[in-house]
Amino acid sequence: MTPLTTNKDWQKALLPMNATLQQAIHCLNDSAFQIAIVIHADGKLRGTLTDGDIRRGLLRGMTLESSIESLVKLDPFVVPTSFGRDAVLMLMQSNGVQQLPIVDENRMVVGLHALDELLTPQTRENLMVVMAGGQGRRLRPHTENCPKPLIPVAGKPMLEHIIERARSEGFGKFILAIHYLGHMIEEYFGNGAKWGVEISYLREDRPLGTAGAIGLMADLPEQPFVVSNGDVLTDIRYGELLDFHNRHGAMATMAVRLHEWQHPFGVVRTKGVDIVGFEEKPISRSHINAGVYVLDPLSLQHMQKGEHSDMPSLFARLQGASQRTIVYPMHEPWLDVGRPDDLQTANSQKS
Repeated sequence: MTPLTTNKDWQKALLPMNATLQQAIHCLNDSAFQIAIVIHADGKLRGTLTDGDIRRGLLRGMTLESSIESLVKLDPFVVPTSFGRDAVLMLMQSNGVQQLPIVDENRMVVGLHALDELLTPQTRENLMVVMAGGQGRRLRPHTENCPKPLIPVAGKPMLEHIIERARSEGFGKFILAIHYLGHMIEEYFGNGAKWGVEISYLREDRPLGTAGAIGLMADLPEQPFVVSNGDVLTDIRYGELLDFHNRHGAMATMAVRLHEWQHPFGVVRTKGVDIVGFEEKPISRSHINAGVYVLDPLSLQHMQKGEHSDMPSLFARLQGASQRTIVYPMHEPWLDVGRPDDLQTANSQKS
C-alpha cells in the first residue's frame, strides 16, 4: 500500500477559531485548497470551513467582520497518518469530499490530502459563451486599434486568460460574440486548436448588449451554459458556478460580489424636523453583478433574434415569466477591466 504524501503547502489552509469571514476568504484564496482547517490555539482540529459555508453566511446577512464560529463544520471527516493512497481515495470518493485533514492520535493537524491534485479535471460538455464585442470606449486610447478583449494583461490578451482558466476546469467548447474589430479576435484565436479547445463565433452586425448576442445562436445548447463578459478577470471556478446552478434547478444564475462603500460624511437620521440619530460615515453593503452567468437553454425562448438586450433585462424578463433566477455569491479575486486604472491594476495583479 503506497502512502499518500500530503501537500507541502497544507499549512496555508490553517485558520484560527476566532477568525473573521474576511480572514477566512483570504485563507481560501491564498491556499487554493477550497477548504480552511479551523484549529484551536494549541493546533488541535476544531472543524472545517468551505467557500460554500461562507456564501451561505453572506446570504444570511453576515458581514466580512463576522466571526466564522457559527459556520464551522464540526467533527469533519479526517484520516490518520497511517492511511495509504487506496484507503484515502476510497474514503474521499464514497463520501464526496475533496479534501481530508490528517490528524495524529491527539487530534493535532499534521497534513491535508487534496483530491484535485490526484485526479484530472472533469471534462465539461457545457458551452461557454464570452461576450467580446464591446467597443471599450472608457479604455481609449488602448482600444482605438485593438478590441478590448485583446488588450494584453501580463503578456497575453484578457480573453486568453478567461479561455485558459475555463479550459483548466474542463471546458472545451467556446463561442465568442464579436463586433468591434472582431476580425482581430477571430484572427488571433481561430478555431481554438492552439489552445486545445473548439471556438466558434457569433458576429454582431450592431451592438446587441451583454445578452443580445446570445439570441443569435442558430442551435439551442442541450445543457446549461456559462456566459462571461470578455473584460472580467477573476479566479471564480466556472465549474463550481455551473454545479451550483444545476443543484438549485434555476433558469438563470448570476455571480455577484459583495460591494462595500463608506459614506464620506456623518449621516443624520431624521423624522420630520426632529433628529432621531446619527451614523458616523456608515458603510453600505450590496451585491453587485460580477458579469458571469449560467443560463438554461430554455431561457433563450424569452429573447428575440437580433434584439438588443442587457443581461439584467433578461433576468427581469425571466422573473416576469415566473422563472427562477438566483445569485451565486462569490468571494474570489475579481476585476472588471473597464478603465485605464483597472488595466494597470490587472497587470500588477497578474505579474
